[in-house]
This record gives sequence, structure tokens and C-alpha cells, in this order.
Amino acid sequence: MSRFMETLAPSPTCKILDIGGSGFNWDIIQYSGNVVLLNILEPTCMSPKYTYVQGDGTNLEYTDKEFDIAYSNSVIEHLSTYENQQRFANEMRRVGQKVWCQTPARWFFIEPHYITPFIHFVSKKWQCVLLRNFSIWGWITRPSQDYVDRMVKELRLLTYAEMRELFPDCEIIREKFLFMTKSFIAVRKND
Repeated sequence: MSRFMETLAPSPTCKILDIGGSGFNWDIIQYSGNVVLLNILEPTCMSPKYTYVQGDGTNLEYTDKEFDIAYSNSVIEHLSTYENQQRFANEMRRVGQKVWCQTPARWFFIEPHYITPFIHFVSKKWQCVLLRNFSIWGWITRPSQDYVDRMVKELRLLTYAEMRELFPDCEIIREKFLFMTKSFIAVRKND
């Protein structure tokens, strides 16, 4: 969030659409501007500091450039298919004058959702078999097999080339850890 603040420097009068997020990130930086939190599910915990909207990030009901910033943090990889990710990226680029979209990198050795190295390099079939009992995520959360199957189907991590294709008018920043790219951020500073 500090990098977001340094890069896009939103003023308190900015209108920001956070697609798929919660108030957590905005509370961390104590941002007091106008943030609309859009999620496909109804919010479970609401704060008067934010506007909550139920909606689909692949089909936003906003006009072109309605927001100063379209923001998303670790959401695009949860859309199951590349086609859904394309729709999501197109909508972000359409409704936001500026864009910030962060997502984990496909080729980083740790899968961040499962907190486990290399497990995302095996087939989805084998992920379904292994995740519950052979991942840190599985040991900590003890998900049902049905939940594991849904998570495996839902997640689709992106490569650098795919991010370039999804966000052709954006700079793609590589966030590094141990000299390896752990995540990508698509940034459009000016329309």
C-alpha cells in the first residue's frame, strides 16, 4: 500500500473503486478519501468510512473513467479463466482514469494462497489430491475436499506476458523477493 501511495499519490478528493477488496488495505494506510468497495458477495463487516457495492468485476455498472483510480489487489487470479481475467482487466481500464492491479506471479516458487512451495506446478488434479494434507494452507485451515476443489478451480495465476496482454496501456512492475518476481502490478498513471 505504501508503494501504491507513492506511485499514484491519491488525494483525499480522489474517487477510488476497489474491486474485490475490503477496508483492510485502506485502514492500514489510514486513507480517508472516497473509496467504493465492490465485491461479488455481500459485505460481512461494514464501516461507515466506505461505500459498499455488490457487483461483478467482469461487468461493472459504471461509466467510462468514472473513477480517478480503479484498484485491485490479489483478485484477478481468482477468476478461473483467462477470458474472465480479460473481462476484469478491460473493465478496470475502462472505469478508471488510473489503474493499479496487483497479482501473484505464476512462476514464483511459493503459491501464496496455499503458502506452499511448488504445489502450483503440479496438475490441478494432483493439487486437489495434495492440498488438504500436504500444504501449509491445508494444515492450518483444514478445508473440506469440496472447498479445496473449488479453490483449485478458481485460481489461475498469471505470467508477465499475460499481464502485458491484459494491461497493454499499463506499466507492469515486477515485485521481487529473493531476487525472484513474486508478483506483478499493472499501473497506469495517466490516461
